[in-house]
Amino acid sequence: MEEVKLLGTWPSPFCYRVIWALKLKSVKYEYVEEDLVNKSDRLLQYNPVHKKIPVLVHGGKPISESTVILEYIEEVWPQNPLLSEDPYERATARF
Repeated sequence: MEEVKLLGTWPSPFCYRVIWALKLKSVKYEYVEEDLVNKSDRLLQYNPVHKKIPVLVHGGKPISESTVILEYIEEVWPQNPLLSEDPYERATARF
């Protein structure tokens, strides 16, 4: 299995939505706490445009923005779906 890392900071709700998705999917990952005052070279490398967290790194490939990360998690690890199969229920969950 490819290595999974999450770059984040406490108490970001954007990071925690990714953390909970990974936990619900039983995906093993390494959490890397970032200091947003003194951003690491790793964060600047993985998210050079916005320089923000969260960033999910899967197999060395970074994905930024929590909603994009959630979609990626759902596609890569389809077990334990995060959203219902019903379109209306999915829409209300996203709202």
